[in-house]
Parts: sequence; structure tokens; C-alpha cells
Amino acid sequence: TSTPAFRTQTSLSADLSRSNFLKNVVGAVGVASITTMVPSFAFADGEEIKLPSGTTYSIVKSGDGPQGVVGELAGIRFKAEVKQSGNKIDDIFDTPEPYYTRVGAGGLIKGVEEVLVKMRVGDRYIITAPTNMAFGSKGRPASAGKPRIPGDAIIIFEVEMVSLPGRETELIDLIGDD
Repeated sequence: TSTPAFRTQTSLSADLSRSNFLKNVVGAVGVASITTMVPSFAFADGEEIKLPSGTTYSIVKSGDGPQGVVGELAGIRFKAEVKQSGNKIDDIFDTPEPYYTRVGAGGLIKGVEEVLVKMRVGDRYIITAPTNMAFGSKGRPASAGKPRIPGDAIIIFEVEMVSLPGRETELIDLIGDD
């Protein structure tokens, strides 16, 4: 008779655990939704912020535009280099068009992805991505137009959020239609 009671109590505990788990997940999703609607905490320009992943960033320039949300199209300009050697990986600050990516969609290295969601249009950050948040121990082989990145490279990015297409003020709103 004690075995069925034990099983009942175990399955009840499991149900309670699942219930608590769901409450925690729903609570976390709610908090995540709220934090994407509320502007990021303003740090002093130049102050270095370290994230739990080891990625660090500092604010070079604070913008006053809207903050991107996960999945939204963003226009960014960036340059990247290997910290250990200073070798340039990429630089699109002087190109006619920015690079377009979806915020938080995984199109960039992890270290940049986790910081991009914190940026507003007009922000310019220096992001240092440790190897586990960049190209890892294998690095990246050279390919057409892309230099080789050695294994365990720490990557320094300078990133500017230049636009969130579809959220800019329309030209007609600025000049009027008189």
C-alpha cells in the first residue's frame, strides 16, 4: 500500500514541478517582452559592460532612435578585427549601403547578436567577443573575399545601428505635403 502512495506523491510532485516550470517560463517570457519595450539602462559613454557570456561592450556614441526588437530588420555598419593580431576582418563603414540583418536572428556571431538587441538607432558600440562567442577553437578558413580567422581568436567589433527600415519618419512627415 505504501508504493501507490509513493507513486501518487511523485507524480503529484512532478505535476507541481511542471506547473512551477511553466510559471517560471511564462514569467521569463513576460519579463523578456517588457525589457524589449523599455529602453536599455543608460551607461556612461566609454564604460565597459561585461555580459555573463564574457562578451564586453562599451558605448562610443549614444543614439536617440528606436531600439530594435528580435526579428526586426536593422541596418548596421561595422568593422571587425582579430584582437591578438590586429588583422582586419571586415570594414563596411565607408560602403554606400549598410549591412542588413535581423536583430537576434543568428546571422552574426553570438557576441554581436547578444549586444545588437540592446542598441538603438544612432548607437555606436565597441564589442569584444571572446572565442566562445565568436569563431571558436576552429576559427574560419579563408574564402573568396574573406580572410582566414585563426582558432581561439578574440574579435573586436565596432558596430553602429544606422536604421530600422519601416520605423523611420517618412520624408513627407518631415517636409509636409503643402
